[in-house]
Formats: sequence, C-alpha cells, structure tokens
Amino acid sequence: MATRLNAQDILTANEAIDPVFLNSPQYVCEPLSDEIGCRTILKVETQNPIRCFKGRGADLLCANADADELVCASAGNFGQAVAYACRKRGIGLTILAAENANPLKVERMRKLGANVILNGRDFDTAKLHARAFAEDRGVRFVEDGFDVETVIGAGTIGLELSCVTEPIDFLLVPLGNGALFNGVSTYVKATRPETKMIAVQANGAPAMIESWRTGHLIEHESVDTIADGIGVRVPIQQALDDMDALIDEGILVEERSILNAMKMLHRHAGMVVEPAGAVGISAVLENREVFAGKTVATIVCGSNLTKEQMTNWLRY
Repeated sequence: MATRLNAQDILTANEAIDPVFLNSPQYVCEPLSDEIGCRTILKVETQNPIRCFKGRGADLLCANADADELVCASAGNFGQAVAYACRKRGIGLTILAAENANPLKVERMRKLGANVILNGRDFDTAKLHARAFAEDRGVRFVEDGFDVETVIGAGTIGLELSCVTEPIDFLLVPLGNGALFNGVSTYVKATRPETKMIAVQANGAPAMIESWRTGHLIEHESVDTIADGIGVRVPIQQALDDMDALIDEGILVEERSILNAMKMLHRHAGMVVEPAGAVGISAVLENREVFAGKTVATIVCGSNLTKEQMTNWLRY
C-alpha cells in the first residue's frame, strides 16, 4: 500500500520545528533494565514547555497553517501543543475537550491562550463538536493523526532514536490516534528495518489495534482506561492506512500493569509519567518472556498529572 509518509519529510521537518521540542534525552536506564529483565532505552519527551511530545507536530502544523484562527479537539496534550504554537504566532485557537478532561491539562490550555470549551462525554464526542464548531464558523479544523504535519513532526523522535549506536530489537510506542507511532515508525523502518515496531494500547481502549488486526475500522461505545492520552474509541481511517505498512505487532495492556510501570519509572528513573507514557514498560511487564535479554526502547511521551493523580497513582 502506498503511504503519504517518508523519511525525507521528517529530515526536512527537523530543521523547521522549534528547537525547544527537539533532541530530547535518550539513554539506557540501568536500574529499570535490571528490574524488568531487558536492556531498556528511555526516550524522554517530558522535558519541554508542555511536558509531552506533541509540540513537535503542532509547531510544524501551525507554521504551515496560513490561518488567523484554528479549532481542534484534545484530551489535553495536543491542545497544549497547538495553543503553545498558536500563541507564538498570534493565531486564535478554540479547543473542544470532554467534560471530564484532565483539569490540569484544561488549565494549561487556557493559560496558553486557548478558548477551551468542555462539551462531550469523551474525547471522540468532543471531536465531533469541534468539527461542527469549525464548520459553523468557517475556521480550519486541525486533527492530530490526520493532518500530516502532526505525524511528520512526531517522526523526528524516530530520527533522534536512529542515532542510538547499539541495535534496538524492539521499539514500544504508545498508540492513540496514530501520530506518534506512524511518524516514528516511518523513520525507523527506513533506517533501521531490523527493529520491530510494537504499538501499545490500553486494553480498555483497544480500537486502533483491533481495527488493524481485523482489517476494518472498529469503533467502541466507550473507553475504560486511566490512559486518557491514548483513550481513542473512534479510529482515524487515514491513521490506520498509514499504520498498515509500519507495524509489526500490537499489544494491549491492563490498568494494573500501567500503574506498576508508572511507579517503576518514578522509582528507577525519577520520572513522573502519565499513564499513556508508561504503556511501553507495561507491555514488557506483561510479556517478559518475549523481551527477556533484548534491547528495548520506549517513548515516555507525557507527564501531565494532577496533584491528586500523583498522590493516588504513585503511592508505593
């Protein structure tokens, strides 16, 4: 199947994205490696102004937008990224988020200058409202995972991981709407084809992996996971089309192992990581025999937790 993505576009984007989001830390975490039984490389996407990876794609998108106003939907992190990029360029932004969205993320979106409207029972419902809101006002609706800049921007993480000198047996990538996985996998498949690309979702929000496995789009009535950053119940068809040539395997993980992974990252790497950012380690915990003795890399993709979440989820 032909793909709209290529490594050259990612190389070009790397020269255009705000450097504050680039060249994030990546290293072998030896204490965590000893704990989980495989050599573990962490790609840390939390040390930037919005504490997640989405600034890469959002900055590229807004640089190319040629618009005075934009609309998007977000569970929180993409909204922060677009708000940051829009504020820098003087672009107006309205974000639709679910009524139960993470309050810390909502507050940050507003402080970054966005008009945030809470409307809908979950992210995908908020996205429907956002699309209608944009159409009614004649404003461009931007969609994470669909707009190609969001994917290409995320692909610069794969470019940086390609600089790791040792072979990587498995790269475990959190899978939400597909921007992160498809972008990273595009570059890794082009430059390090021996690395197996593994997409990881929460078992309570499995729509993307189920759709990939069955070959047709599967929607769910609801999601049930603490990993709100990857809590997608209605897949983007374009993202599934992109993913088809890029994925080697998909893994679904349980809530208990997500919490355990968050605690391990806190204890062994000194990181506060939101659930979506910990699912790569969760996949190792649930499949130790597959990864034992291998070199495994994973992307710690976000760290936006409320005080209450840190208290409840990082208690030992």
